[in-house]
Amino acid sequence: MVPYEYYVALSGLLMVLGLIGVAIRRNIIALLLSTELMLNAVNIAFVAFDMKLADVSGQVFVFFILTIAAAEAAVGLGLIMAIYRLRKDVDTETLTELKN
Repeated sequence: MVPYEYYVALSGLLMVLGLIGVAIRRNIIALLLSTELMLNAVNIAFVAFDMKLADVSGQVFVFFILTIAAAEAAVGLGLIMAIYRLRKDVDTETLTELKN
């Protein structure tokens, strides 16, 4: 059986990669994917600590986080499609104004 420390290390690595993706990328789709990566890193950490503590509360939190991530992806992709139809671009540098 794999020790829980490996899962925590993997979770930390995925979180750092997601933070780097959010900080560096200018494409909205890449930002959305980086956010999903960070949410999955939190899920792995919850499951790892759940495995260590032999409790199911971490898995309950994972279920809620997955639900929130699915809703965030659906709303985010809908907004991205609307912005692309309006501006023909999904670069965050060009989306600094809230008006047409």
